[in-house]
Amino acid sequence: MATIIKLLRKGTIHRPFWRIVVSDSRKPRGCVEQLGTYDNLRKPAKLNLDEERSALWVSRGAKPSETVRRIFLKKGILKKAVELKPAGKKA
Repeated sequence: MATIIKLLRKGTIHRPFWRIVVSDSRKPRGCVEQLGTYDNLRKPAKLNLDEERSALWVSRGAKPSETVRRIFLKKGILKKAVELKPAGKKA
């Protein structure tokens, strides 16, 4: 299953907030797992994120969208994902 990590818009008109979800890239709706929420209307922006699960999904090969990748860079999740990747087997 090809997975992506993306933002899913929720909320009302003029008051959006976002859920960070893992989704199957072949299906336009739905999600496999919710990783957190992001509210950019608050100053400073409010971010609730399960960092361990996020790093695990990235280490398994899930591709974050451009916006989610920037959020992960700020939180240091991409570095954790590199540490979680299993070492390749030597033949």
